[in-house]
Amino acid sequence: MALIALGINHKTADIALREQLAFAPEQMMTALREGVETTPMLELVVLSTCNRTELFAVTDKDEQGELGSLDTAILQWLSDYHQVSLDELKSSSYCHYEQQALRHMMMVSSGLDSMVLGEPQILGQMKAAFAMAKDADTIGQQLGRVFPHVFSVAKKVRTDTAIGKNPVSVAYAAVSLSQKIFSDLSQNNALLIGAGETIELVARHLSEAGVANIVVANRTLSRAQQLAEQFSAKAVMLADVPEQLASADIVISSTASQLPILGKGAVEHALKERKHRPILMIDLAVPRDIEEQVDELDDVYLYSVDDLIEIVDENRRSRESEAVKADVIVDQGVDEYLQRLRSLDVVSTLRVFRTKAEQLRDSELEKAHKQLAKGLPVEDVMGQLARNLTNKLIHNPSIALKKASSEGREDVIAWSHDLLGLDISNKTPKQKISEVDVKTDVEIEGNAAKNNGVPDN
Repeated sequence: MALIALGINHKTADIALREQLAFAPEQMMTALREGVETTPMLELVVLSTCNRTELFAVTDKDEQGELGSLDTAILQWLSDYHQVSLDELKSSSYCHYEQQALRHMMMVSSGLDSMVLGEPQILGQMKAAFAMAKDADTIGQQLGRVFPHVFSVAKKVRTDTAIGKNPVSVAYAAVSLSQKIFSDLSQNNALLIGAGETIELVARHLSEAGVANIVVANRTLSRAQQLAEQFSAKAVMLADVPEQLASADIVISSTASQLPILGKGAVEHALKERKHRPILMIDLAVPRDIEEQVDELDDVYLYSVDDLIEIVDENRRSRESEAVKADVIVDQGVDEYLQRLRSLDVVSTLRVFRTKAEQLRDSELEKAHKQLAKGLPVEDVMGQLARNLTNKLIHNPSIALKKASSEGREDVIAWSHDLLGLDISNKTPKQKISEVDVKTDVEIEGNAAKNNGVPDN
């Protein structure tokens, strides 16, 4: 079986293809179950966001390399499910196996593979995808071990680096600036001027920061209402902005207007009504929506998009330096998981070895009991028990060591000394193995003589 991470993202596919491959929430449960029932995937988690659709799976094959039969089978399922050209999927997709798949999952969860480096939402989206797969019963033993470890590494990246602490989009920077000026945003009112993509991002960040009272003003009321509905906000026309100013603690504007929307006089009037309680005003528009003379007023903190871009550029450089530290944490996380897997393999091996030894013991004890029941001398029965058990326990190691000696595998022979607890000084590996083999053969032959020429092994 193999762990794989297969999919497309903002680096490999345009938005049109990403939209086609997106899984709607209501589709996810059925898609997960269909995926494991109709493809080589035995376990499956599907992550579907605006920037990526990825399948994290355990397969019943262990093929590696470039797109081959395994990858094609999974891509064929995606192609059929979303009615997308298989050739287009092949040219836009990627597939990582085993260690690289594990590393990719950690990079994604940590925000190191995101369009916005270090963005925090992706970890929550990964956790939601894992929870959905658990509900669909497409999580097995392997993914059940992998994902908790991936999440712990992502958490370590967040806590041990500053990868997500500094905003790298003007929308997020605007909200972060608001949080620095007002300690508790849940107590503040926000007025957003415009209804485009930037203002939508601002509204989302404000809502996540706890701002409950948001007003969206736009030239087209229907568009303002459409945006306001997403965040339980109030929609008004641009003409209503002066009236809304008096109750606004935060004003963020981003329109395509060629002339200022807010002048010094309107802001001055609002300040009087507010009894000079301060207003934070952030103008993200080019040309500017807010007259620069507004900055002359007391109790107004006015920032332009240029002010925020300087912050964003500085923060981006900071995140890039933190990403180097995060890469080290991810590499350590991969090594830790692989070591854990090797430990589990050892435990499994020891369990099998102990079971086999106990079976040999029980078999020889049963024979000894039968011989005692026949009245044979206890000393003879015990001696036979010890010889038989010894011969059977060393039989397979002796054969393996003799084979290693004949093949010139002195490294195997030397390593076996530690494994078997041997201390054979001043002799070559071949001499050592020869002596062990001769002694074992003599014992087996002696045992055979006592059992009418039939070796008891």
